[in-house]
Amino acid sequence: MRLVPVPIAALLALALAGCAAFPRGAGLTREVLAAPAEAEAGFAVTPVTGATITRIAAWPLPGPAALSWPAAGAARPQAIAPGDTLALTLWSTEENGLLAAPGARATSLPGLRVSPEGRVFLPYLGEVPVAGLSPDAARARIEERYLAVMPAVQVQFARSGGRAGAASLVSGMARPGSYPLEDGATLLQILAEGGGVATGINNPQIRLQRGGRVYGISFDRLAGDPARDVALQGGDRVLVVPDERVFLSLGAAGRQARHPFPQDRVSALDALAIIGGVAPARADARAILVLRQYPAQALRGGDAAPPEARMVFTIDLTSADGLFSAGAFAIAPGDLVHVSESPLVGARNLLALAGSVFGLRDRIEGD
Repeated sequence: MRLVPVPIAALLALALAGCAAFPRGAGLTREVLAAPAEAEAGFAVTPVTGATITRIAAWPLPGPAALSWPAAGAARPQAIAPGDTLALTLWSTEENGLLAAPGARATSLPGLRVSPEGRVFLPYLGEVPVAGLSPDAARARIEERYLAVMPAVQVQFARSGGRAGAASLVSGMARPGSYPLEDGATLLQILAEGGGVATGINNPQIRLQRGGRVYGISFDRLAGDPARDVALQGGDRVLVVPDERVFLSLGAAGRQARHPFPQDRVSALDALAIIGGVAPARADARAILVLRQYPAQALRGGDAAPPEARMVFTIDLTSADGLFSAGAFAIAPGDLVHVSESPLVGARNLLALAGSVFGLRDRIEGD
């Protein structure tokens, strides 16, 4: 039985009718930015260029509020606190002093615990208040009181911190625990004693809990700027936690996923590198879209605020201006990086379908 040839025009009509039904992994730019006919768009579109990047950078960046960090200042000696242990050595010019053994000129008084009231008991002096004093001030006070009962005495002083004179490394370190603070001990020094930041933590964030407040900074910023290395205080608690900020990628991107921030600042170029670039056979490099939702309070800044809560930023990677501007554009937590599909993808599919149609015709007419 011979097949009846189908007119070429009919086959092409069928191909064109099915063109819109080709499966695609992303929308075209005009489709993504199209507004419903019955309503306003509800969003604004701003190109990221050298002419607009300064204005965009002035808009408040969405995301969690940045935590403050205490000023480093000069390291101060750790004040004596209840629970500390003192060790005194009394030196005297007399061979037979009140406390020295016969023929000895020095007397050791180890293991003197500071009471909850902040006092320490000393022979011949009784209770001496020392809490809140620096080691030098406490030594001078004790020496002054002993001089009233022992001529030409000198006091040698050492202190071991108790719980109130220690800092706690809570989590995110190789060796968490309580670490006594030597005078002027800094955060980086105590972190080093705790074995450093544990491996596998994404962009480690330092959290310092002190006196009912929480301070925060990334480990990279802390380690890269010695001026931020603060002296710890008794009772400080230190945690290292991962950076929980993420952005998303969809469309004709190298990867479609949720991506954590690997560093404090991620530019649009960084984001494209993180997602594996764009799909070379599908993507429209002139239409990289960044969709962002601003909170309502961000719209109250007049000219220094975005025009709409929902913003779409367009980036053209085919021009030098677009590439430079993408490097200056900061990605915010929750941003969606959408790589639009090239209009040529549909044309290529149509050509491939047309080729199949003509091949089918040739086979039919050859029968």
